[in-house]
Amino acid sequence: MVQEALLAASEIPEVETEFIDLRGKNIHYCIHCNRCIKERTDYCPPFKDDMYPLYEKLFLADGFIFGSPVYQMSPTALLQAFMNRFRPLGRYISKGHWASRVGGAIAVGGTRHGGQETTLESINNFFLCNGMVVVSGGIFAYNGGSVWSNDKKQEGAKEDEIGLNTARVIGRRVAVTAKLLKAGLANLASCIETAHLAGFKDQVELEARVIKFRHR
Repeated sequence: MVQEALLAASEIPEVETEFIDLRGKNIHYCIHCNRCIKERTDYCPPFKDDMYPLYEKLFLADGFIFGSPVYQMSPTALLQAFMNRFRPLGRYISKGHWASRVGGAIAVGGTRHGGQETTLESINNFFLCNGMVVVSGGIFAYNGGSVWSNDKKQEGAKEDEIGLNTARVIGRRVAVTAKLLKAGLANLASCIETAHLAGFKDQVELEARVIKFRHR
């Protein structure tokens, strides 16, 4: 379903996509040691596993489409570990980096109403926690792509034309919104301050909040 969304996204002129499959990857869960924050690294110091080469791709991307099958009304443990391990790059929130990045979510459930909504919420919450712009498809995909596999895995998912269309809508919305934000920032008459991108009054307030956060 993510590949379907990426295919739809690639229909937008000047948009390039890349599919990253987490299946089979060794991604250790975050132990919240905060070494990445203390040492100000763009990677996770304790673990040089399969997550390590993904950090640069994540940092450079303009938009994200995360997809997951539904496990007990939640994303898979692997996707959750992947999102938790984003922590080293979280410090760029205060630099306004993620304010112009876009996120969209897709969930596939074995039953028609089998936890897709709550799985989408978990993924979207990840984007929100990092200050990104979260897109939906409006009435065509309220909070993300929602697919019903009818417990027939890939074959069943492909039979759900309504669900397929929600994934495609999300793909196009992420692509278009990311393109608009990137072009808009590049063509502004005057630059937007980092503090404003991060949601603060000025740099003084931002730095004060960052210092307070680090010492809480």
